[in-house]
Amino acid sequence: MGERNANSGPADGGDGRGCSQMADDTRRQQDELEVRMLLMRHKFLVLSGKGGVGKSTVAVNLATALADAGRRVGLLDVDLHGPSIPSLLGLDYKPQPGRAGGIAPAPVSENLWAMSIQFFLPKDDDAVIWRGPRKYSAIREMLASVDWGHLDCLVVDAPPGTGDEALALVELLGADTGAVIVSTPQRVAVNDVRKALAFCVALDLPVLGVIENMSGFVCPHCGETTDIFLRGGAESMAAEADVPFLGRIPMDPAVVQAGEQGVPHVQAFAGSPTAIAFAVAIEPLLRLTERPAHHGGATAGED
Repeated sequence: MGERNANSGPADGGDGRGCSQMADDTRRQQDELEVRMLLMRHKFLVLSGKGGVGKSTVAVNLATALADAGRRVGLLDVDLHGPSIPSLLGLDYKPQPGRAGGIAPAPVSENLWAMSIQFFLPKDDDAVIWRGPRKYSAIREMLASVDWGHLDCLVVDAPPGTGDEALALVELLGADTGAVIVSTPQRVAVNDVRKALAFCVALDLPVLGVIENMSGFVCPHCGETTDIFLRGGAESMAAEADVPFLGRIPMDPAVVQAGEQGVPHVQAFAGSPTAIAFAVAIEPLLRLTERPAHHGGATAGED
């Protein structure tokens, strides 16, 4: 990915390669993709039908909590037009070669690695201006080229909505993929997020659960919770759709503070009501990712 300008057009042969060479590259990349996906036991696609619901913050804290519980976790930021994972994790990373011939992900902690389109932009504030075919090509390249090694789970922060990027991810991630749907409680958000549920149904993508984010405001002084956005909208939606409800995450000023500092809230404020809410939300995912006895795996970047 690093060899192409981030804002170049679709991969349409403009780089001087012939059609046969491009076809060979595509087949080789597809083979690499299939091998890398086989090294991942589970893939969690974090989705929402709209922006502004805190999807990236939820993805970061879920991935961190899973890693802190002993799971080997990759966190992939595929929000091409608004990548925020590097800022939320305080990462300033330049892509490096991996041990298995790909690109090494950025190390975050002992059990957590991350990759983002942001790492490939020449400048932090450069805009990604791509049409659908180039988006698909970039997502496929990120999935095929990043040398994660063996993972218990890959957490993918998808762009909001149900367009090209989400469709590409479902197709490319393949088996053992499930969706975690994020919504805020108010009706206008829930109505949009229902479209994400319909998207999952249409593509036979299992819904692992729904998280109601910003569910009540936690006063930093007295600790009392006020339902600014009301509450229960996402939980009702989950019940109507007959999918699991993973829990409510409060609107906590400390979450913003942690994000500004580049530290996941579940680490910066361990033991807080919000961190406990995240722990409750990941419990079903922890059970899903339990490893068989005597499980062994290579570190990220190893065969």
